[in-house]
Formats: sequence, C-alpha cells, structure tokens
Amino acid sequence: MKNQDSILIFGASGQIGKSLIRKFTKNNYRVIAVTRSIHRKGFQIKTQSNYGYLELEEMNYFTEEKISKLMQKSSVCINLIGILYEKKENDFNLIHSDLPSLLSLCAQKNLLNQFLHLSALGIENATDSKYALSKLKGEKNVKHNFDKSTILKPSIVYSVDDNFTTNFMSLLSKLPVMPLYYKGKTKFTPIHVSDLTNIIFEIVNKKITGQVIECIGPEVLSFKEIILKILKSINKKILLFNLPLPLAKINAKLFQLMPKPLLTMDQLKLLKYDNVISNLYKTNFDLKIEANKKFDEEINIYSYNWASGGQFSKKKNNVN
Repeated sequence: MKNQDSILIFGASGQIGKSLIRKFTKNNYRVIAVTRSIHRKGFQIKTQSNYGYLELEEMNYFTEEKISKLMQKSSVCINLIGILYEKKENDFNLIHSDLPSLLSLCAQKNLLNQFLHLSALGIENATDSKYALSKLKGEKNVKHNFDKSTILKPSIVYSVDDNFTTNFMSLLSKLPVMPLYYKGKTKFTPIHVSDLTNIIFEIVNKKITGQVIECIGPEVLSFKEIILKILKSINKKILLFNLPLPLAKINAKLFQLMPKPLLTMDQLKLLKYDNVISNLYKTNFDLKIEANKKFDEEINIYSYNWASGGQFSKKKNNVN
C-alpha cells in the first residue's frame, strides 16, 4: 500500500542522502533508503534517522520489478546516485543516463506524486566531457519519461562529509605547492549540503513538479579563491602556480591511474567551464528558497581536523 508520506531515496549513503534522511524524518516523513551494502553503510545511515521513521533496503543491481516494489510503498522518489569518475568503460552512461531513465519510467508507471533527479550545474556547454554528456542525456531521459519529474542542478555541494573540501584540505595540508588549472579562473557557486537539503525538502513539501532548478549558494567563487579560503582555514602557507595546459594533461593522465583519482582527463575538461547559473532555468532563489551559508564560514567549522594543532590551532592570514 502506498504511503503518502514516504520518501524513497536512491543514493542514501552519501552526504546529501544522509542529510535528507535527517531532515525528512525530523519532520515526520517516513524514508525508504536504498543502499548497495547494508553491512557497510547500514549503521551509518541508521544514525541519521529519528527512530521508527527509516526503512533500509539493499539493492546491488536494479530491475524494474525491484524498483516498482519499493515505489508502490512511496509517494516521492529522489535519485541522488552519481559518480565523479569511471572505474569501467561506460559507467557514466550506466549511472547518469540509463539508471535515471529506468527510475523515472518506474515512477511514471507507479503514479508517483514526485520524482526528483539530481543532475549538475554548468554542464550545458561541456560537450567534450563524457561526464557532462551523460548527465545531460539523463536529464533528457527523465523529462521524456515522467512529466512530473523535477531536475535539480547543484553546483559544488560541500560539508564535512564531502569529497571536495575535505580532499583538498587533506591534500593541501601535505603539499608545499599547488598547481592551478586554467589559471584558477573557473567560477563556482558552492552550496552547503544543509542548504541543498532544505531546497529539496521545500520542493517536496510544496509539491513542486515538472521543473528544472539550478541550486546555488550565495557566492560566486573562482577555483583560486576556493583554494585560498581552504588554505586560510587550515592555516597553511604554500605556493600556488599556474600549470600550462599540456602539463596539466600529463598531470591528469597520471592522477587518473590512482584507485581514487585526484584528477582525471574528463574532470580537467570540465574545469574549462564555469559552474554558475545558465539563465536557462529558475534557481532556488527564484522559488524563494534561499541558501545563505557562506563558504569560508562553514568550512571553518570543520577545517581544524586538517590544521596544525587541530581544534586548538590559531587562524592566521598567511597565504601567498
């Protein structure tokens, strides 16, 4: 039997998923959280929920039958699944195009009230990036399959649980120098995970459907400005230098051989394009859903983990 207050979340173990579980269960929504491994992720997910409001489901591979079984108990489905690099050929298309297509088709067949799909900001012009093309194809599939779908396009999403600021804090705390790609001029509009969570909650709560929404924070920051803010936050002084594109490509080819690449060739291509609003769609601010958390203020809350002296370190403006 379909529960009109039940939210089905795919990709529940990531930073956005865990934050959504906290937000929805706190506000008396029941959540069905799908994860690939209950044994590895289950306990961590359970700690995010109010008691009695969370149901965990393990799904190692996706079929229409399995997905429909869960959707029959839900009124809203949120797809957060995404990857930043491919481990196997065609992973981008499988995760960003084929899976959203299957989920949105199931949402239509099971008459869900809402289907929310997380895509990415600033990818419209990045036609030389496999990541961007797979995301755009996924958006097209979702809109074609289910007219009640809402596509969310956030910029960089950051928090203590992210894979962006924390990776850079770890890296910058060890390096004496840091290369800047494209002179560090690429622009971003980072959004804190709690602000993005609130946007998603308001969209569900207000029953907003059939829209594409660009989800942005209150600031536009260049890549160099982001690095400088992180360096200041961890109280580290290092040399920043512009890396010519031919050397950047060699750098990316070496980095992408790592089990968890610091940079891939595809990501280097993406860095050519600003990660800002396209003016093609509405933003969260147009919908009167604000996102006010400032980047440097928020990272200062957890950056002591990477600063010399930990939580007792003194902040100094000593970055060149």
